[in-house]
Amino acid sequence: MRWWASLSLRGRLVLLGTTGLVVGLSIAGAAMAFAMTYSFRGSLDRSADSTVAEISSLLDEGGKLPETLPAPANQVVQIIAPDRTSVLAGDRSADLLVPILRGPEIDRALHGQRVEVPGDRAVQPDMLRVTAHRAADGRIILVAVPLADYHRSLELLRNALWVTYPVLIAVLVAIAWRVVGAALSPVDRLRLGAERITGAATDERLPVPPSSDEIQRLAITLNHMLDRLAVSRARQRSFIADAAHELRSPLASIRIQIEVAQKLGDWAAVSDDVIADLDRLTRLVDDLLLLARADASDHRRVAVEPVELRTLLTTLAKRYDTVTVTPGESLWTEGDPDALHRIVLNLVDNAVRHARSRVTLAVVPEGTSEVLVTVTDDGEGIPAPLRERVFDRFARLDDGRARDAGGSGLGLAIVRELTRRHGGTARLVDARPGIRAEIRLPRLPDSTM
Repeated sequence: MRWWASLSLRGRLVLLGTTGLVVGLSIAGAAMAFAMTYSFRGSLDRSADSTVAEISSLLDEGGKLPETLPAPANQVVQIIAPDRTSVLAGDRSADLLVPILRGPEIDRALHGQRVEVPGDRAVQPDMLRVTAHRAADGRIILVAVPLADYHRSLELLRNALWVTYPVLIAVLVAIAWRVVGAALSPVDRLRLGAERITGAATDERLPVPPSSDEIQRLAITLNHMLDRLAVSRARQRSFIADAAHELRSPLASIRIQIEVAQKLGDWAAVSDDVIADLDRLTRLVDDLLLLARADASDHRRVAVEPVELRTLLTTLAKRYDTVTVTPGESLWTEGDPDALHRIVLNLVDNAVRHARSRVTLAVVPEGTSEVLVTVTDDGEGIPAPLRERVFDRFARLDDGRARDAGGSGLGLAIVRELTRRHGGTARLVDARPGIRAEIRLPRLPDSTM
């Protein structure tokens, strides 16, 4: 099959179409030849039967037969005796001495078969097709039809098929080559357009053909894919730039403090500040590593062990003087305890930084399949158009940057990513005053505990 692999798509399509065309035309030609053969023979047999009926009616009337029987010009008619040995009458071209059919041939003809015999039995150049009929008085009527016209018709049909079919196939192949080429030309334009697109070009797109067909839909789908890749590439570049910016600040601070300590020789004075900056770098690197692992995963829901959410909230609230937990029933979910702890911790840290006086934690059932965890502060809140933006990586509002004590802008991004990996959702809503973070997680029935 190497030759098949070496063909172009256009050649393969044309070859497949030509093969189907040849097979179809061959079947059609065979069917037409069979139909024409059946029609020609049927016409000859009907003509012979008509003559038999006419002669039979003369015999049945009991009248005297004419010396020359009436018959069409292209037929030979004989009436033979019941003993099958002598010819009683015939038309002008018939042999009046020897019957056309002999012995078993008469029996076969009388049983309804059409018997073909040599033409020299009736001084004819071609084969004869003979029909026989027994009259009421026992005499036998023989009508022979020459097959010359029949053979010429078949020969003409065969020659016509041999001449016209190759020409027809050649014309259709040429048309198919042009049509397939025209149909595949948009694909070639798509290929050329794809070659022009580089990693640096973000606005280049594939040409969309005007026809409403599969190729147009393919081009539109590929352009949508390029749009998504461009957005992903822009996010990646922004993420790298923001990460570099966030890493540069503590590194620059550490460098300055070390240089000062080198000049003054007082390492103890700067050690605490250097360790604080190193802790900040460690947290930032850990956050970046967590998000990188989340991007590399398939986002399937993690399921490690049952986690009681009210206990989790109560444990975290003990770290802060301004955080309280609303009383309620025990509610469970399933997942990674460390990841769920990180979700609530990030939300509480963010709420404490922005609250005026208090932060309230709560967990309530949402139907039978979900639990709702809320973290509410009484701060200034976030305008509705910006509540989705704060979930982006390194996204911080202008006033929030001044108030975030060293925040990197990754906290809410981590919250959403970990929540999604647990099969839940995260959003911010207006608390009036302040803002409420809502985390919906799959509920684990108490009966499974």
